[in-house]
Amino acid sequence: MKTFRHIAFLAGFAMLTSCNNYTKVLQSGSYEERYEVAKQSYAQGNYNRATILLQDVIAMFKGTDHAEESLYLLAMSAYKAKNYDAAGSYFKKYYESYPKGVYAEEAHFYVAMSLYNLTPVARLDQTDTYTAVTEFQKFLDAYPTSNLRKQAQDAIFELQDKLVEKEYLTAKLYYDLGAYFGNCSSGGNNYQACIITAQNAIQDYPYTSLREDFAFLILKAKYDLATQSVLSKREERVQSAIDEYYGFLNEFPESKRLKEVDAIYKKLRPQVATATQDSTTIGATR
Repeated sequence: MKTFRHIAFLAGFAMLTSCNNYTKVLQSGSYEERYEVAKQSYAQGNYNRATILLQDVIAMFKGTDHAEESLYLLAMSAYKAKNYDAAGSYFKKYYESYPKGVYAEEAHFYVAMSLYNLTPVARLDQTDTYTAVTEFQKFLDAYPTSNLRKQAQDAIFELQDKLVEKEYLTAKLYYDLGAYFGNCSSGGNNYQACIITAQNAIQDYPYTSLREDFAFLILKAKYDLATQSVLSKREERVQSAIDEYYGFLNEFPESKRLKEVDAIYKKLRPQVATATQDSTTIGATR
């Protein structure tokens, strides 16, 4: 117990000393002293404190031996303080100022990582996610043998998963809107929009884990589109839905959705003859 109290006392004393030293240096210390305390603060995990000190000295260090290191340390301090907007700007300023600098590779990587940490949840606009993917790809192109390569690739895969999820949510929204035409323009149709969105997602991300979800959504949308179509388009759309059914079975023969898929097919089969008959009737009246 005495040992524990002694350690706690020393830790508290060190923190108090550090805090007093920080305050003193911030108020009246030289730029060199502030820089040293900034590095100490960073090493101790006091990233906000380090950021404040570095912001104060960085302009004065321009053109000196400390200029490059202080700018990178400022960027890392902001990043570790989770101030990602500022961090991204500082890292970008670093590699633009020092394209062949000691920390240029890391700066490129952390610009992308800063954007990565700013990306929103999948249901929101994904502009920042696309930007982050682009930055990671730029990093990989610039440093193909980097030790940070795997981290960058893993981040891209994760961001792509978010983009795919966004596409799925968009396609699902179109499907849920169904026959509602208030959001459609130029004769558009929500079921068609669902189908196109899902098909494009499968084409853009062929290895996504949501591939089956997209395929099932396409099948359902084609079924509903067919059953609600005008007579002149029903035969073609019923056949398209049946083709989609067989395509689903071929690609996902052990799907947990087989009962639902078969139920859709059973509803489609009787409509083939009806749609053909209706089509023939329409042709005969012309």
